[in-house]
Amino acid sequence: MEKKTIIIINVYNIIGDKTAMEAEQGQKIFKLIDMAFKEDKNIDISFQNIELITTAFLNTAVGQLYKDYEEGYIRNHLKISNLTNSGAIRLKRVVETAKLFYKDPDRLEQSIRDILDE
Repeated sequence: MEKKTIIIINVYNIIGDKTAMEAEQGQKIFKLIDMAFKEDKNIDISFQNIELITTAFLNTAVGQLYKDYEEGYIRNHLKISNLTNSGAIRLKRVVETAKLFYKDPDRLEQSIRDILDE
């Protein structure tokens, strides 16, 4: 069986900042992952030199992958490296929310409205 090449996406090199905070930054990363996934390539997202990561960035960079790709595909084709402990906690939260949202977006939105009593 042929071993696939892993494409490394260095977040710091792409966004040019030690803080990955904005959705626009995350969109740059998402586009690169999406292009590679469409070619059935494996990705390693490296957070080397990134000191602060927000959920806004992670939702855009990683969370929206669950809209178009199955969890198993993402799990088999995407590796995350050099992530801080706090970043890993945020990523886990983002992934769990994305899986719920894209599985049944209307139900999740209704739950949020119920909680906010709207």
